[in-house]
Amino acid sequence: MARCMSRCRRAAALLLLAAALPALAARAQAGRHTENVVLIVSDGLRWQEVFRGADSALVNRRWGGVDDTTALRRAFVRDEPAAARRALLPFLWDSIARNGQIFGNASAGSVATVTNGLKFSYPGYSEMIAGHPDPRINSNDSPSNPNLTVFEWLGREPRYRGRVAVFGTWDAFPRIFNRDRSGLPIYAGWETPFPARPDAAEATINRLYASTTRFWGDELAYDSFMQAAVLDYVEHARPRVLFVGYGETDEWAHGRRYDQTLESAHRVDAFIAELWNTMQRIPQYRGHTTFIITADHGRGSTRNDWTDHGAKVDGAENIWIAVLGPDTPALGERTGTEPVTQSQIAATLAAALGLDYHAAEPAAAPPIAGAVSGR
Repeated sequence: MARCMSRCRRAAALLLLAAALPALAARAQAGRHTENVVLIVSDGLRWQEVFRGADSALVNRRWGGVDDTTALRRAFVRDEPAAARRALLPFLWDSIARNGQIFGNASAGSVATVTNGLKFSYPGYSEMIAGHPDPRINSNDSPSNPNLTVFEWLGREPRYRGRVAVFGTWDAFPRIFNRDRSGLPIYAGWETPFPARPDAAEATINRLYASTTRFWGDELAYDSFMQAAVLDYVEHARPRVLFVGYGETDEWAHGRRYDQTLESAHRVDAFIAELWNTMQRIPQYRGHTTFIITADHGRGSTRNDWTDHGAKVDGAENIWIAVLGPDTPALGERTGTEPVTQSQIAATLAAALGLDYHAAEPAAAPPIAGAVSGR
């Protein structure tokens, strides 16, 4: 009899818990404000510049290929790292880090790394958006991504269907996001961004894409052109989940042009500020949008190898990750935390929307702890 009563009490408790779960879930969702997420990547931008600013050892012709060292020093070199990083990336440090969180200052014990072991772009982007590394993706020329990405997963959800988009200056993004299978609108490389009935402004952007000399050939378009296309798309299409990939920071570094690397990083910071401020002026996005900003890989840390990355380049596994949004506690620069990984970005993006990508894709890493409240 006692055992029966005990079983009955446990059954009643379970029934009460089951009845309460929907209300608890609704209450948790009610406390969440994010309804839109933007993942932004500055390709190959080193954590050293993000947290320390310009490296004065590279502001020269021999190691940095700098044309005008005086002008570059005046613009970006400062005596203290905090001042130098703000000179280079003012929006990141005055707005994002102050009101959100940033990980990856390896010199302060904050570790953010890629886990694919290859330390170059396609494996990095795939890890970032699928939530795990894949040894099948071992080249920038690898075929279309066989993995389900968080963008494709969200694009299948009724509430996000037709509201997910990808913009990138690199022509590999249609393969990385598997355009054929996912059906996502992807605007990459030098593809015409507005092929159907463009208005006057869009026609001008199309003309610039079609008529401008291509410094890096067909592989990479200019960040500034893509920025104009992204802003126009946000104004007219109002996506809820957006990827934006800037590529010049990587290409100028490969070319050993430290001056152009810093200038392009500074422009990316301004582009991110412009996108944030544009979205905050639109009611759909104001107070309801989270930005996640990162790099797809790091680079070498010496005067000889800062231009390079890859499996054999020590330190190229180190990246940085920043988060800003209404559900991200303003903890600033995160130190003394457990290491975070590139593979956690996919689930963190979904968590900002109140969804559990890790549960849907168990191979994916869990969200970054504390980056989004209530998860």
